[in-house]
Amino acid sequence: QLNQKHLQTTMKFTLFATLVASAAAFAPAPAAKTSTSLKVNELELGVTEPLGVYDPLGWLDSEPEAFERRRAVERKHGRVCMAALVGQIVHANGIVFDGYISKSQNLKFADIDTSCVGGKILGGLTQIPSAGLAQILALFALIELAWMPASQYDGDYGVGWFGEDIVDEEIKARKLNVELNNGRAAMLAVFGNMVGEAATGQTLAESWGDGAILGISLS
Repeated sequence: QLNQKHLQTTMKFTLFATLVASAAAFAPAPAAKTSTSLKVNELELGVTEPLGVYDPLGWLDSEPEAFERRRAVERKHGRVCMAALVGQIVHANGIVFDGYISKSQNLKFADIDTSCVGGKILGGLTQIPSAGLAQILALFALIELAWMPASQYDGDYGVGWFGEDIVDEEIKARKLNVELNNGRAAMLAVFGNMVGEAATGQTLAESWGDGAILGISLS
């Protein structure tokens, strides 16, 4: 009964986080927007042959004023997914923090399900204590509202590239292009990994280990 109650509380926190993220992504744009300070053409970034400027719904013509915000959302989601994919790989290989995530519940970091899905909705996320989820949500709020505000559409938060600012605009445009395309690949990879785990019951590390991800048997 206690585990059921904890699961219900966890799902409530998860649902709340999902609603907050959805509201942040699709809420109307604020009146005062931060214009990009980079001397690069945002429309040229992420353009990949043979598709070119991929706009199948014609939003660039029908809603040109919304492009800057949609690009900002795409860039941020790509950054999140690049970090998430690394986390999936690291965690699925059993690399976790030492010690307890909750001493009172006798729950160690190593006890958390290493899969994204793991046969349960949201996998190991349902095992995190409510206080831990609250801390995660607080960090989300800090990043979204203060540290790296979503209202700053150019995505340039002054941290540079490995701590260094790129002065050459051509090199900066190239690295921004690489970031955008890698983010798109990461979004597909995270989703594909979750679907693969749900379909096979194996984590990413397990699929590589027995060759299932390659369609061959290594056992």
